[in-house]
Amino acid sequence: MPINILMPALSPTMEEGTLAKWNVKEGDEVSSGDVIAEIETDKATMEFEAVDEGKIGKIIVPEGTEGVKVNDPIAVLLEDGESADDIGSAPAPAEPTPSSNVAPAEASEATEPAKGHGRGNGLDHAAPADAGGAAPAPSRADGERVFASPLARRIAKDKGLDLAQIKGSGPKGRVVKADVENAQPQAAAPAKADAPAPQAAAAAAPAQGMAYDTVAKMYADREVEEMKLDGMRKTIAARLSEAKQTVPHFYLRRDIHLDALLKFRSQLNKGLEAKGVKLSVNDFIIKACANALQEVPDCNAVWAGDRILKLKPSDVAVAVAIEGGLFTPVLRDADTKTLSTLSTEMKDLATRARDRKLAPHEYQGGSFAISNLGMMGIENFDAVINPPHASILAVGAGLKKPIVGEDGELTTATVMSVTLSVDHRVIDGALGAEFLAAIKANLEDPIGMLA
Repeated sequence: MPINILMPALSPTMEEGTLAKWNVKEGDEVSSGDVIAEIETDKATMEFEAVDEGKIGKIIVPEGTEGVKVNDPIAVLLEDGESADDIGSAPAPAEPTPSSNVAPAEASEATEPAKGHGRGNGLDHAAPADAGGAAPAPSRADGERVFASPLARRIAKDKGLDLAQIKGSGPKGRVVKADVENAQPQAAAPAKADAPAPQAAAAAAPAQGMAYDTVAKMYADREVEEMKLDGMRKTIAARLSEAKQTVPHFYLRRDIHLDALLKFRSQLNKGLEAKGVKLSVNDFIIKACANALQEVPDCNAVWAGDRILKLKPSDVAVAVAIEGGLFTPVLRDADTKTLSTLSTEMKDLATRARDRKLAPHEYQGGSFAISNLGMMGIENFDAVINPPHASILAVGAGLKKPIVGEDGELTTATVMSVTLSVDHRVIDGALGAEFLAAIKANLEDPIGMLA
């Protein structure tokens, strides 16, 4: 029997992805290990390798298709002796026509792939795209059935729109994603007497905030641009909502004097210039935090549902801003590495993060994170803990400020404000204060930190 090639789960949190590119076409022979496609997850673009050998009999999901669910069939592999006639008669995705005003990536969503049953089942066992247990299709006033892609149905449901009131631009009048996104909230069907009010629906799902149609009506008379959420932004929204709702945050603040560190850094950079290494203040912060996790080992821990896991190595995550979101690549065993090694690794991870080329193991794990907005001029801020981490350090800018010296005289110093956000389930106040004191001591005595 032909083999359904399924959308893979390329990370533990992946639920859907974008089929960015096919490296094969129908009729191509493939072997186990061949890279047949590139798939965008919520965090990165990754290569997808064939598991079995055979011939690509059919490509079900065109490249550029977004929102493909994990374990949905994306192609069919024919084994030795099989032909395209063995595949069955599943409906093919609609092709965009030259006159269509739908972009190629959107047109490919006019028909979403049906869910298959994995290896050993031909597509003749798959349900049509409009079947598969979906609710009965709506009808227009004249009794004509409304044809719509599953994605269009989901979006219409989320936006509170009546599909029967939307004119489809897809093949044979099919309602596709673009039609629903361009429809006005006023097109929504009147609410049934027993249907919950939009405010009640919003209250039932506080993580979602106000419902789309409620917000859209508030700005109906203003010019707005609707921005679609990609996988990364959806994940960020879900995780941060979860963090603020379920993690009992508290905050500890300290000022750190950087003059000794800046002087020491300048000396080290002169010696490292020939090697092409230039240390940043952030490199020292990473090292100081990694050492502090060893000095206060009870803070080197994560929350694991009904228990706490204490880590032995210092695996430090560092937030890296990219277009449309952020990554937190993890520097493993940071306490055992030199400043120059940490600097080189961090630059490599940051570069690949911006290109979305990190593997899952490079941005998952760790017990603690650093978020540095000082280079953007931010003096201080409170960061949101990234579960299951127990804490995160928000780093502000180092600024020249007046201080009272040890002899009581008024002088100036370069002062950096930091805030430690702490999960109270894992770290109590006194323990968190000890941890932050260790970070401060390391940064204000950089030579001792490296001893």
